[in-house]
Amino acid sequence: MRLIVGGCYQGKLEYAINTYGIHKENVYTAALPKKNEVHNTTIVINKLNEIVKMCLKQGDNPEEMIMEFVEKYPDSIIISDEIGNGIVPMDKFEREYRECTGRLLITLAKEAESVERVICGISQRIK
Repeated sequence: MRLIVGGCYQGKLEYAINTYGIHKENVYTAALPKKNEVHNTTIVINKLNEIVKMCLKQGDNPEEMIMEFVEKYPDSIIISDEIGNGIVPMDKFEREYRECTGRLLITLAKEAESVERVICGISQRIK
């Protein structure tokens, strides 16, 4: 699994598509593929942070769900916006969401084959 992080609108998805030769039909934005929907191909999960937010709103465990996905699709590429920088939100749910996303990214980074940060469409390998 590869992990790509960076600020919003910094070219992370375009970078992944161009660098790893991904077909756009293999990109899932703010969603995971349904069972039996994918066969022997690299899958890109774009906007992991939005999946975390949706899971928390529904009362689901995002870490459990994402780690099951990574186990099933070890060649996947996961893309997430960096959301932990800047002002801490006053809203309790927003703080919870940021913390949960950060912890999940730490777990994914430990497991990842590579971790890249993309800024202005340019990648910097950090693992």
